[in-house]
Amino acid sequence: MRVMFRLHIILAAVLKLLTCTICVFFQELYMIPTMRSLTAEEYVQAFKSFLDHSTEHQCMEQFINKEMPQILASLGNGKSTINVLGVGSGTGEQDLKMIRIMQAQHPGVLINNEVIEPNPQHAASYKALINKSPDLQNVSFIWHQITSTEYEQQVKEKNAPKKFDFIHMIQMLYRVDDITNTIKFFHSCLDQNGKLLIIILSGSSGWASIWKKYRHCLPLTDSGHYITSDDIKDILEGMGVEYQVYDFPSGWDITKCFIEGDMTGGHMMDFLTGTKNFMGTAPLDLKKRLQEALCQPECSHKKDGSIIFSNDLSMIVVKS
Repeated sequence: MRVMFRLHIILAAVLKLLTCTICVFFQELYMIPTMRSLTAEEYVQAFKSFLDHSTEHQCMEQFINKEMPQILASLGNGKSTINVLGVGSGTGEQDLKMIRIMQAQHPGVLINNEVIEPNPQHAASYKALINKSPDLQNVSFIWHQITSTEYEQQVKEKNAPKKFDFIHMIQMLYRVDDITNTIKFFHSCLDQNGKLLIIILSGSSGWASIWKKYRHCLPLTDSGHYITSDDIKDILEGMGVEYQVYDFPSGWDITKCFIEGDMTGGHMMDFLTGTKNFMGTAPLDLKKRLQEALCQPECSHKKDGSIIFSNDLSMIVVKS
């Protein structure tokens, strides 16, 4: 009887200990936020921290000023109107730079510019930029506040695809589920002698190295978005189309990513990983390994005490 009583006491103690352990586990699980992808609004903030500390737009501007005049010179074949489509145009800075070159190459020609941009904040910034640009009198704008996939579906449902002389897809294919079919569709929207411009991260950039090692550790909703110019070239080769690649160097100062508690550095890590509050939600081991990887030669180099991440871009021009 005494043995049974002692056994009951022991079992009760073990049960209490297990109960306390389970409660603590679920309390900690509840308190620790999980990793998740950025919302559209959060992406805008993270993207701004990236632009403010990178030479991405300067790199694009260098390409636009150096190569685009010749690329755009043959558009239209003497037509009175040139039809342009921007797919994922963002805030529009690069679009308007190309339009101005188009105006210079084709004086007096009307430019019908259609814009696909699902992010309302980006679209609003684009429209505000147009309102500050008095030199766009011969340019009309049509807005599609939808995704490229939704645009494709609408066109196919109407069964009346519009043809364009110039289509550009600047840093947007990361957000597309079926990249191959997206490229094929917009290439099919080119008019005779039309051109498709795809701007994408280079296969030799630091992004390519990071994605190969850590894409499986990031939120599942971002899987499939990690592509570089190497992937695009494989797709174009499979399509059997003629294309030309222009590679331009670009850098991103990520020094603040290594300063504990720095808000800008936190936004940079969010942009780099596509994760909301990566520094506050990612496992400690993952944060440590990722920060170590960012310092490796295949990802970055040091300049004047700063860590400069390789953000090299490839500009791919595809003929119709």
